[in-house]
Amino acid sequence: MASEKMSHSNLRDLMWAEALEMLERAERLQRHFFQPGQGSPQPAWEPPADVFETPGTLWVIVALPGVPADRIEAHVEAGRLVVRGIRPLPGALRRARIHRLEIPQGRFERRLELPAGHYEPAASEIRDGCLVLQLRRLD
Repeated sequence: MASEKMSHSNLRDLMWAEALEMLERAERLQRHFFQPGQGSPQPAWEPPADVFETPGTLWVIVALPGVPADRIEAHVEAGRLVVRGIRPLPGALRRARIHRLEIPQGRFERRLELPAGHYEPAASEIRDGCLVLQLRRLD
């Protein structure tokens, strides 16, 4: 009976250690891919996006917290939706000491392969920190 308790305890410890290792890897990846822009013309990060299809319409939602609408460009080119722009660090914070920076800053670009077909922009809006695009299917 004691060895049975010991094996459950060891298994729990092993699972906990693996979970912590996975969290550490995820944090390293986030730091690697979501680094603040360094004044380079190259995009520094890719915002996450969701794509939904309804009859005749493609909906794309791109998470862009704190990005002003006038800093976003979106267009369709060669079967891809391209969303790019810049998320500026507020001026008052440019000289601040950073204790934690998890929301990406600087230039961004996201290229999304669209389902087969031809699309044109139908509507767009910024809602709840997200760019919501509606693309009309032409064929």
